Parts: sequence; C-alpha cells; structure tokens
Amino acid sequence: MSRTAGPLGRAWARLGPRFLPFADAASADLPLARLLRLSLFQVAVGMALVLLVGTLNRVMIVELGVPAALVAIMVSLPVLYAPMRALVGFRSDHHRSALGWRRVPFMWMGTLIQFGGLAIMPFALLVLSGAGQSDQWPTWIGQLAAGLAFLLVGAGVHTTQTAGLALATDLVAPRSQPRVVGLMYVMLLLGSMGSAVLFGWLLSDFSPGRLVQVIQGSAVATLVLNGLALWKQETRRPGRRRAAHEPAPGFIDAWRVYAGGPNARRRLLAIGLGTLAFGMQDVLLEPYGGQVLSMSIGSTTLLTATLALGGLAGFAFASVILSRGTDAFRMAIAGAAVGIPAFMAISLAAPAGNLPLFALGVLLVGVGGGLFGHGTLTATMQHAPPEHTGLALGAWGAVQATAAGLGVVLGGILRDVVNAIAGIAPGATGLDAATGYLVVYCAEMALLVVTLLVMLPLANAATGSRLLHPPVEAGSR
Repeated sequence: MSRTAGPLGRAWARLGPRFLPFADAASADLPLARLLRLSLFQVAVGMALVLLVGTLNRVMIVELGVPAALVAIMVSLPVLYAPMRALVGFRSDHHRSALGWRRVPFMWMGTLIQFGGLAIMPFALLVLSGAGQSDQWPTWIGQLAAGLAFLLVGAGVHTTQTAGLALATDLVAPRSQPRVVGLMYVMLLLGSMGSAVLFGWLLSDFSPGRLVQVIQGSAVATLVLNGLALWKQETRRPGRRRAAHEPAPGFIDAWRVYAGGPNARRRLLAIGLGTLAFGMQDVLLEPYGGQVLSMSIGSTTLLTATLALGGLAGFAFASVILSRGTDAFRMAIAGAAVGIPAFMAISLAAPAGNLPLFALGVLLVGVGGGLFGHGTLTATMQHAPPEHTGLALGAWGAVQATAAGLGVVLGGILRDVVNAIAGIAPGATGLDAATGYLVVYCAEMALLVVTLLVMLPLANAATGSRLLHPPVEAGSR
C-alpha cells in the first residue's frame, strides 16, 4: 500500500492543475486543501439558502398550512439585510481585534447569528402554524418569532459570505482571483444541490418532530462547517490593533471615495440590472413547465438541477478563461449576451411545445448567469482598492442580493398582473396560461439588452487601461 501511495499522490498532483478547473488557484503558501477547507463556508450558505427558499417554502404552505402571502413575506425578509453587506465589508477592512484578526471575527459573528436563527426557527414555525399545543399562543407571537428567525438567518448568511469572500481575496494573488471566485461559487452550488437532496429525503416522511430535527441539525452543521473553514486561515497580526487614540475611519467618507472611483457607479448599476434580469425567472421556470408545457412534477424538479448544471459550467469556463488574462467585464458581457437567446428559446418552446428547446434554454440561462456573476465579481475584486476590499465586495453582494430578491418579487407580480388583465384563470393550462410568463421573459431580455449597453463602456475602459499600462511580465525586469 505504501509503495503505491507515493506514485499515485504524485500523479494526482500532476494531473490536478490540468483537470481540476480551480487547482491552479493553490500555491505553496495556500495549498489546495486549505483553499477547499475555506470554501466550506459557501456550503453552509448554500444549505441555508435552500432551506429558506426551497424546503421551508414548500413545508410551510403544504404541510403546515401557512398562508402563501405570509410565507412570501417571511422568505423575503433576509433581503432587507442585504444592503448592510457594504457596511459589513467596510468594517472588516478596518477592524482590529485584540488577536490581530480582521475577517475572522465577522465570519464567526455571522455564523453565530445564523445558528441562532436556525435554532429558534422550527419552534417559531410550529407556533405560527398552530401545530400541536402551539395553538394556545396568540398568532402574532408566531409571526414575530418566525420573522425574527428568517431575518437572523439572512443576516448571518450575508455577514459570513461578505467577510469570507474578502478573506479569500486577501489570501490569494491577484492572478488567482478568478479561479478562487469560481471555486467559491461552485461550492455554493454544490452545497445547495446536496442540501436539497438531503432535505427532501429527510422530510419525505414529514412530522413536526422531524422538522425540528432537520432545521436544528442544519444549525449544528453550520457551526461545524464554518468552524472548519475558519481554522488557521487568517494570519494573526496583534501589532495592527488600532491604538485607543486613533480615530476609526468613517463609512460615509469611505463610501464616497469608493463610489467616486472610475466607473464605480456604472459597475454597480450593471450588476443590479443583470442580476435583476436573470432573477425574475427564478420561481417561474417550474410553474411554466407544469402549466404551459404539461411537464410532470418529476420533470420540473429536474429543471432546478439543469439550471445549476448550467451555472457550474459557466463558472468553470469563466475561471479557466479569466485566469488566462481575459477582461472580466467582457466575460460578464458574454454572460448577458448568452441570456438573451436563452430566454428566447424558453419563450419559443411554448407555442412549439418543444421540451428539448425549453431544457436547452434553461441550461443556457444557468450558463449565462454563471458567466455574468463570475465576471462581475472578478471585476469587483480586481478594481477594489487594497484598503477597501471588503467594502467593494460588500457593495457587490448588497446590489446582487437585493436585485435578486427584487427580481423574484417583480417576476411573480408581473406574471399575475398580466394574467389578471388578460382574464386568464389561475388554474389555466397550455398556451392560455403562457401570456404572463412570456411577458416576464420578454422583460428579462429587454433588461439584458440594457445591461449590455451599460457594460460596454466598462469593457472599453478596461481595454484602454491595459493598452496604456501593459502588465509587466515576470522576469522582465
């Protein structure tokens, strides 16, 4: 065994950078095992997102009998904290703890907040639904407790992810940032897909007791995953602790400096428009497949996996191409451009009754979203001032999360309003039910065109900057 372990290990080390799309992000100072361990915080984030948006959404409406409008409000509460990501990132830039850490305290604080929300959530949901003996409590107590639980989980997720991405940026060289971005978001998607399968299996035989076990098990898993991710990642620098007489920098002043930078506002506008365009279909693809194309429940469930597969492909492709020096803005533009024919294919699948065309469109939406997300986040990292890395990443996360939440809400509202104006009954099927969906998809294509127009000057400016200031090759000095 020992005779073969050495050659196999050396062979894997040689093959890794060729066939693992993110292996080149590792270095002598940051081994791949350490980088993969750091990415575990994204697995915990993916688990929480699936629990909030997917599993609990269904359980609250079907098994617990909670009104759908109230469920929609609960699920949207984490978006309220999204704008705070810029402040969290800024604070992690300038925080000086007694141990000399900047990012770790915020990641741990976010972990504890997320754990607290998950710990109280199952009991709050039982009180909200009136299950068991909880009907002795006033209704408003369940509503308040459930709202608090969802808000805490959202705050913890946003805090952990902002500080975690900033820490990953601190640890890697600029040339490795595209691959690190891809790795982090692939782990997020893998965590989401794995959690969705696991939660579905565990809750297949539903009972209130099983719900408590699953959610509190998720709370414990969050502590374990994030604890492993944080272990010995950030270097301690006790000497960097701020002196008592040294004034702390102000967020407003720092934001003005960052927002006043070259093309910063245009960059944030493009991120918001593109994310809004890709997000409006988020909760409509499965109903569209079921109502309009008469797909079975099992078939529509596969749409989520197809979308995630497209996202994985987009992130992997973007990581490889961006690591070769391709401009990140051009990658984001390519993602928006892919989204236009993707939504066109989804729209044309209805009158044609073409399921393969619909599946291809869903896959391309995932690819386009992956390219766009990777490109904008990499561009944010590359253009972030060294002293404001956390602020820049927090601003990206705030705009991205807020736009994604608004996209889900606006997509649902637009479909319902259009169908109501057209006199389409809620239970209609076939082409009669397609009107509202098609209007949403056309709106997404229009938003992507606007996104392209906003982003083209950014790509041109980046090209001009490289021409004026060409990169210095290693060893040219």
